[in-house]
Amino acid sequence: MNPSFINFGGRYKLLSKDSLVKGTIILALAALIARVLGAVQRIPLIYLLDNNGMATYSNAFNIYMMLLVVATAGIPSALSKLVSERTALGQYDEANRIYKAAVLFALTAGAVMTVLLIVLAPAYETISKVPATALSIRALAPALLLFPVIAIMRGYFQGRQRMAPNGLSQIVEQLLRIVVAVGLAYLLLQIGWGHDWAVAGASFGGVAGSVGAVLVMLYYGMKLKREDRRSGETGNRTPVARMSYGDIFRKLFKVSVPIVLFSLAVPLINAIDTTITVGLLETDIGHAAAVDALGILGGRAQSLAGIPIILAIALSQSTVPVISSAFAKKDMATVNAQASKALYISVITGLPLVLAICAAARPINIFMFGDDSGTGIIAMLTAIAVFQIVMQTSGAVLMGIGQMRPLIVHVGIGIVVKLVVSFLLAPVIGIYGIIAATALCFIVMAQLNLVVLRKHVDYTILGKKWTGLAFTTLLAYAAGFGLELLAHRYVQPFGYRMSHMVDAILVGGVAFGLYIGLLALTKVVTAEDVARLPGPLRKVMSRFVRRPAASSGNRG
Repeated sequence: MNPSFINFGGRYKLLSKDSLVKGTIILALAALIARVLGAVQRIPLIYLLDNNGMATYSNAFNIYMMLLVVATAGIPSALSKLVSERTALGQYDEANRIYKAAVLFALTAGAVMTVLLIVLAPAYETISKVPATALSIRALAPALLLFPVIAIMRGYFQGRQRMAPNGLSQIVEQLLRIVVAVGLAYLLLQIGWGHDWAVAGASFGGVAGSVGAVLVMLYYGMKLKREDRRSGETGNRTPVARMSYGDIFRKLFKVSVPIVLFSLAVPLINAIDTTITVGLLETDIGHAAAVDALGILGGRAQSLAGIPIILAIALSQSTVPVISSAFAKKDMATVNAQASKALYISVITGLPLVLAICAAARPINIFMFGDDSGTGIIAMLTAIAVFQIVMQTSGAVLMGIGQMRPLIVHVGIGIVVKLVVSFLLAPVIGIYGIIAATALCFIVMAQLNLVVLRKHVDYTILGKKWTGLAFTTLLAYAAGFGLELLAHRYVQPFGYRMSHMVDAILVGGVAFGLYIGLLALTKVVTAEDVARLPGPLRKVMSRFVRRPAASSGNRG
């Protein structure tokens, strides 16, 4: 395994596995907090803009996210790798030179993407059939000037083993986004600029968030520079042949382009939904109702369905560098064990939040958004997050063993499936046909990934425990759903919205807790399984799973 280093006064020590896991946990929790804040942001926005306004907002946001992935995904990972290698060897000037080259690329990419958004916004509005989309896209476009630079800075800090700046910048970004988006939307409505400008004002919150994030990164950048000067971490301690900017860009692109293509899968699917939904539905239900359905899908369901994915993916991907290193050394025993661990963790940790949100979809919807419109859409889109988790985790493992070409082919096949099935099912079952197409898309990509993975890796996810997991899942959901029916009718002590907040906590908590308890009862998770979970999860599960008197050791 390639060692990870951290510097202490010019001496390099191996970074412990616990530290690596802690770094992963920091980023995962920051991403989870940011995603929750993003979902919370939708509450006042839906009140101010209604579902039609959220359709426009989601349209602009999904296109922006897709271009943001193109401009940034993969580059931070590639930069982190190059910087960490040079820093570990004491080649500080070369590490900084690579960083400057990446910043130059980021500024160029950001400028190009911003111009593209501004110029092509009217054409996209025509295609999507959602009014005022062009205005909202143009209001959000300047954020792309900064976010590629932010991504590069995050990659640099990750390469220097500084995770706190990355996590804090995500949280500050979301907080500023919320304050400015809600504040501008409210202000523009109050001064009479109208609904379309209010939506554009909400979109401009993304620009404010980018400014906040880059200020956080600049502060930590200056702080790190001072630390380097005090500790003498300047110049090149070891001889090094300077890389040309051309060589740097080639290395960055070699690593990043496949990651970009794979990372585009989910933003592209969301963008497809916001592009085709109105056109597919308006013939049967009318244009206004179609826009309303899109507002629910983009404004409510997509924000909530994204929550269960974050922690599961972050935890499972912490093993991918180990897989990559072991595969390079042809240590297939480690590859098999770590691939199995990644897939196992992603499934086990992804399901409880999926169950909690699905079971409590109605009270969550009412508490957050004021009514139960689209509860079925929220529950269905959240349920298929399980397939997305498996797709992304299996894809990450394929990256670890260098199988990028089939991975990209699978994404292409999945997108084709998504489009074809959407056009076939939407005229029959409406918005649920579009969601079913998304589910089938993730299932196909996940299955293709697993088939190719099986040719190279002898992995096991749950083995003979799938029956126990299915029983656990069904029972936990049934209990939560049944409790929700009772709570909706009988537990209303604090008024409409606050009572449903209580219901959501009660129902989600029961579904979540019952799932954890049943995992131990059905022996889906044993003492041996607990031992291979990350620290925080190990502490939780150890309360439910008792280790036998004669310890059987660690399997993974």
